Amino acid sequence: MSEAAITEVLRGDGPLTGAELQELTDMEPLALWRFCVSDARIEMRIVGHRYLRLDRAVDGYARLSPSIRREFLTYTLFDRAGIPDRLDVRAQGLAAEIKRISEAKRRLATQTISTLVEGLPVRDEVIAKACFILGGDIAYDMAHRVPRPEHSTGKLVRGSDLDLVVVTENSFEPEARTILDDAIYHKKHLLLISPSYREELDYLIKDMATVNVQLAFDTFEHMVACKILDEGEYLYGSPELFRSIKDSLRKQGILEKLESLGRQATANRAQAERILREPGGEERGSSYLNLFYPSDESEEIY
Repeated sequence: MSEAAITEVLRGDGPLTGAELQELTDMEPLALWRFCVSDARIEMRIVGHRYLRLDRAVDGYARLSPSIRREFLTYTLFDRAGIPDRLDVRAQGLAAEIKRISEAKRRLATQTISTLVEGLPVRDEVIAKACFILGGDIAYDMAHRVPRPEHSTGKLVRGSDLDLVVVTENSFEPEARTILDDAIYHKKHLLLISPSYREELDYLIKDMATVNVQLAFDTFEHMVACKILDEGEYLYGSPELFRSIKDSLRKQGILEKLESLGRQATANRAQAERILREPGGEERGSSYLNLFYPSDESEEIY
């Protein structure tokens, strides 16, 4: 489709997300993004915000999420320049939709865990000595419902997963941990296969001894673990343990280290967008292509 035709599509059908525009034009995402962000006849609005993600494929590990491609397809709106108001109206609607999706997934996570724990024979042990922390897209109110395959089965799930870290006191009984792990795993399977959900629950259980080792922030795995604990929000269980984890992150200087990585990721993103938006930029700036097409939109939680 010609560039003039794209602007006419926007004049008639805009505002459109990058994904909607790609479906109408059948263009390759990088080429379409490059045109949309460079042409003076097109206005754009990015909805939401960017945040730090750690990626093994990126030099220094730090990149921003959403990736350039995901931001373009899901969180950016385009319209023909010179048409008053309608881009702002659609942007407000998209922002509200993203917020609703995030809240719905947060409610699902809360209901899932609270119902699960209440039915356990070790309920009191779990509530007193375990803390459930919700991370990922939901914690940033940036969840989406774009279908994607789940890692182990290939089944399509509805967008952002439910990232859950369960931290326990060191005195948490091994038997209670086994019971809790089995219950969450069973619920994970049900959420995945149920047609009414098709949600991926990604979870990990670890004790405070493990957290204290990870606070060294000296390996990729430890850095990811700290980042998720920092971004995570309280979901269920012991609020005292949750506060203790946050205090430990602060005392170990983890927040400053993550802020430094965030600045690095922001600088890399700006450089990548500058180079890739130029004709042939993917050849001259091939090292930045993994910021447009990341190797994996998900992350392990450790």
